Amino acid sequence: MSHPPASPLRLSAPGPLSGKVRVPGDKSISHRSLMLSALAVGESRVEGLLEGEDVLATAAAMRAMGAEIVRGEDGLWTIHGVGVGGLLQPETALEMGNSGTSTRLLMGLVASHAVTATFTGDASLSKRPMGRVIEPLSKMGAEFTPSPGGRLPLMVRGIVPAVPIEYRLPVASAQVKSAVLLAGLNAPGITRVIEPVPTRDHSERMLRGFGAELTVEEVGGERIISITGEAELKPQHIVVPGDPSSAAFPVVAALIVPGSEIVVENVGLNPTRAGLYKVLRAMGGDVAFENERTVGGEPVADLRVKASSLKGIEPDPAIVPSMVDEFPILFVACALAHGRSTLRGLEELRVKESDRIAVMAEGLRAIGARVEELEDGLIIEGTGGELLAGGATVATHLDHRIAMSFAIASLACRKPVTVDDRAPIATSFPIFVPMMESLGAESHEAVAA
Repeated sequence: MSHPPASPLRLSAPGPLSGKVRVPGDKSISHRSLMLSALAVGESRVEGLLEGEDVLATAAAMRAMGAEIVRGEDGLWTIHGVGVGGLLQPETALEMGNSGTSTRLLMGLVASHAVTATFTGDASLSKRPMGRVIEPLSKMGAEFTPSPGGRLPLMVRGIVPAVPIEYRLPVASAQVKSAVLLAGLNAPGITRVIEPVPTRDHSERMLRGFGAELTVEEVGGERIISITGEAELKPQHIVVPGDPSSAAFPVVAALIVPGSEIVVENVGLNPTRAGLYKVLRAMGGDVAFENERTVGGEPVADLRVKASSLKGIEPDPAIVPSMVDEFPILFVACALAHGRSTLRGLEELRVKESDRIAVMAEGLRAIGARVEELEDGLIIEGTGGELLAGGATVATHLDHRIAMSFAIASLACRKPVTVDDRAPIATSFPIFVPMMESLGAESHEAVAA
């Protein structure tokens, strides 16, 4: 995949941030709403779908396998599904761009259908390990031809009937869990996933909503998720809440820019995703939940955030799965807090879109933070609310969360930070820059290095 020239980004905050904003729809729910609608019989409708590149890659893949997916001018998406077992052979490779979620979940779908599919991706996705998904899906009978190291490009040859399995997750991964459950949709009998550490449960909630026979038991502190295969999914009308991972960026921005007060409306607060907000509150962050409600089985609220004096923290590693994607922006908050923060149990961050531990440590040091890199995390000595030096150019390594984290860090620096390329932000948060400008931040054109 070729990439356009880098487009650097600088943000600054000439004064306090204020206003009300909405972040794009939840990425995890958006992916799953398209996939399950494409497997339902009849017409499903989805409102508030995240229209970032990752989700559009999922839509393109489901179209390639027979679903009819149309976006209306009003932003309402309609999907006519093919039914479980009805996926068609794609004529060309499925281009997944930067989306690890799309790739791993679709590998699960293909595994139990009479389909052979080749998955390709960009340079970042092609470095990410797929072995953790290949292992259980192979036990179900699917065949895989990956590139060296279990990476993309990768070919999956699905099997019908697939073998239902009982699989204990060796690492906490909602993507692996979801891939196995999706494969189990078209396998005769019951497929079980045993989850020692709870991870985001959007797949379970949505599968039930579409009519799949799915049960969750708690036994000895573990979750046992069972799905009965050869399911018939019923079409749904889905309203996608705002993405809590995207909301993290304006929330932290308001906490660290003096005098700020903002409201982020309609944020999904699923307990398996809301760990960051617990941690920020424990650090002294003024983050209030208003207008709490349930939409489509998911808890939702408006977040009112006021600038706060943060203190360092040492969160329990057990909270990691509920906020694994939010650690880059939490590192920024810790760099401006009073005292030391010790953040451990983050090995999973080394195999994200980039090695987020190493990349964040390098970038934070470059803008004046005091950081010690550990094998499984970081120790950060906060400035006590003083501005960071800034003035550096930070490499994003094609990672959207790295790009946005340093754009937010720049708001609390004496000299602006240059993010080397804003392009990756479009994968998950295409309105990030205009939304921050609407709150009072200023963006500045920067020259590529």
